[in-house]
Amino acid sequence: MLSCEQATRLMSERQERPLSFSEKASLKLHTSICTGCREFGRQMDDLRKLLSGQKPENKADSSDQSDK
Repeated sequence: MLSCEQATRLMSERQERPLSFSEKASLKLHTSICTGCREFGRQMDDLRKLLSGQKPENKADSSDQSDK
């Protein structure tokens, strides 16, 4: 299993190159159980979208919005 350091490195690298099947599988396994890395990946995706002019997806739960 990947360490968090290895997982975040792969998340950075996938912005520059396609990951191999084994890298993708290892990263998917790690992020399925590591909330910190999963959130880091979402933040990286949002940053990439903002920098390319796309609107990032809203990950907020709709139940959080109803309380306001």
